[in-house]
Amino acid sequence: MANPNPFSNQYATTARAGSALETNKVLKNTYLLLAATLGFSAVTAMISMALAMPSWVYLVSVIGAMLLGMFVLPRAAQSAKGVGLIFVITGMLGFGLGSILSMYLALPNGPSIIATAFGGTALIFLGLSGYALTSKRDFSFLGGFLFAGMMVVVVAMIANIFLNMPALALAVSGAIILLMSGFILFDTSRIKSGAETNYIMATYGIYLAIFNIFISLLQILGIMGDE
Repeated sequence: MANPNPFSNQYATTARAGSALETNKVLKNTYLLLAATLGFSAVTAMISMALAMPSWVYLVSVIGAMLLGMFVLPRAAQSAKGVGLIFVITGMLGFGLGSILSMYLALPNGPSIIATAFGGTALIFLGLSGYALTSKRDFSFLGGFLFAGMMVVVVAMIANIFLNMPALALAVSGAIILLMSGFILFDTSRIKSGAETNYIMATYGIYLAIFNIFISLLQILGIMGDE
């Protein structure tokens, strides 16, 4: 039977093409902004190291960045202000990271630990992002599991403040790497499917995953190096 409205198919095709173009634009902007924020974090980390900032700067920087990310960025991301704010947030995280890197560099095998953590983080991110972009699977189903996993990890982290068990710290770091790997798949899949249309928020989510993977790898390698 002939289509009574020959323009409907043309409209649907045009709409799909427009949606694909918009998704590709979000992907492109996300990865460009991600590269820029990672580079900026590296600069602020080097400044922090040059200033020999104490280790407590890391905690202050992380808390400040998380508060901005949770309560300010979601609103600012709807305008150009969000771009500036995400550089502030990632710059703070990089500055805090610098104090941690200084501690590791003071260890006999510190440079090797940092290099290994950096390489491992890069491999995890590139591998998972590439898989999420090329796979036909939709990883949005991971959302509930990732949220539940984060709750368990937070409880374990709080418990280990009092228990101070290296084995538990090692397990928590390993769990964080698995969870953040899941978030990379989840966030990338949401961009690919068009569910995430704000490249600033997409960048923030993926940046946090990369940051936490790197920190966790540092902790694992540091603990194993002490044994």
